[in-house]
Amino acid sequence: MPVKEAIITVKNLVAKYGEKMVLDHINFDVFRGEILAVLGASGCGKTTLMRHMIGLNKPYSGRIMIDGDDITSNNDTEFQRALRKIGVLFQGSALLGSMSIGENLSLPIAKSTGLPKKVITGIVRMKLCLLNLEGYENYLPSEISGGMKKRAGLARALALNPKILFLDEPSAGLDPIISAEIDEMILHINQYLGTTIVIVTHELDSIFRVAQRVIMLDKEKQGIIADGNPIDLKNHSPDPFVIQFFNRQAKPLKAQA
Repeated sequence: MPVKEAIITVKNLVAKYGEKMVLDHINFDVFRGEILAVLGASGCGKTTLMRHMIGLNKPYSGRIMIDGDDITSNNDTEFQRALRKIGVLFQGSALLGSMSIGENLSLPIAKSTGLPKKVITGIVRMKLCLLNLEGYENYLPSEISGGMKKRAGLARALALNPKILFLDEPSAGLDPIISAEIDEMILHINQYLGTTIVIVTHELDSIFRVAQRVIMLDKEKQGIIADGNPIDLKNHSPDPFVIQFFNRQAKPLKAQA
């Protein structure tokens, strides 16, 4: 069996907001080419972890390596080099409302590459075609549906051909059919582009459809309580809370006095 290569390494990460501890010395790798889901109950630190992994938050202590570059160091060159390797789809898609879909995609390409406008236009059309949005270059975000906004945000996250894609709740607020379409696109991107994908989500249907591996965070323990294949964890985890989470089991109601 070939040895898996880590493209992201999180080592002894401590995350705090003021004096409030959120993540306490957590360690894990993300392997090249895999789809990893980060999950857990509300308030467990999923979004906090992602914000640290994409460089929006600085850790209290610990290190995060992105494809060999340390984004937690004080070396700005190393930090910028790491950022060029990632793309991010935020939960609300974060499209600029005053710009067309095509302009939203063109902006990061023009800023980072200096390519001629004609070449950028061609790249934009290719990315939109990949996400089944051909012909929507001139539409404003307010003129398309919620599912199309997610796909447009995903296309923009792919604009610079990142090695790693971070997705924050990609199915949130979407109906089951559109959610399934987003899942299929995530699988397509992973399989045909070889992109490593990290998804922050609590949508179990999506987790079972796309995730090859999950890490589960716990608010009380301030760290990782499960790491493995979601089906295996659903059926065989030694942790009762993990079993409960994956099988959608409610906590027993307390008896009335």
